[in-house]
Amino acid sequence: MEAFLVRRCDGVSLGRRAGLIFALVSGEDSPLVDRFARKMGIQDVYKDCKDKAAALRLFAQNRGLELAEICFMGDDVNDLRPGSGRIQGRPADAHASVKRCVDLVTTRPGGGGAVRELVDRLLGERDGAERQP
Repeated sequence: MEAFLVRRCDGVSLGRRAGLIFALVSGEDSPLVDRFARKMGIQDVYKDCKDKAAALRLFAQNRGLELAEICFMGDDVNDLRPGSGRIQGRPADAHASVKRCVDLVTTRPGGGGAVRELVDRLLGERDGAERQP
C-alpha cells in the first residue's frame, strides 16, 4: 500500500499555487491513484498506462503545451525518457539504471519530498529567468 506523505502533498500544492500544471501518469489502475489525484486537484490522470510517452503527448496536446515545456519524474525503467524535452527527474530511491540518464536526481525519495525538491528547482529557474534583464 502506498502512503500519502505530507512532503509529497506540499510539493504539488506549492507548484499548483505557483501556476504549474500537474498530470499523474501511472501504470497502476488503482483507486489510490484517483484518491491522490482528487486530493491534490490533479485533473489530468492517466492510469493503467503502458505507453507513458503517448500519455505525455496527449497531456501536452490537451493543455496546449510543447513537450519542451513539460518536466517528467519517474523512478524505474518504464519511465526512461518518455518524450519530455524539459527536465527529467528521478527520486533518490529510483532504480540505479534510470539515475544515469537524467537531469536531476533528488536527495529525497519518492513520496518523501522528491516532488517538492523538483518543484523548488523549477520555480527557482522560473524566478531567476523572470529577474533577468
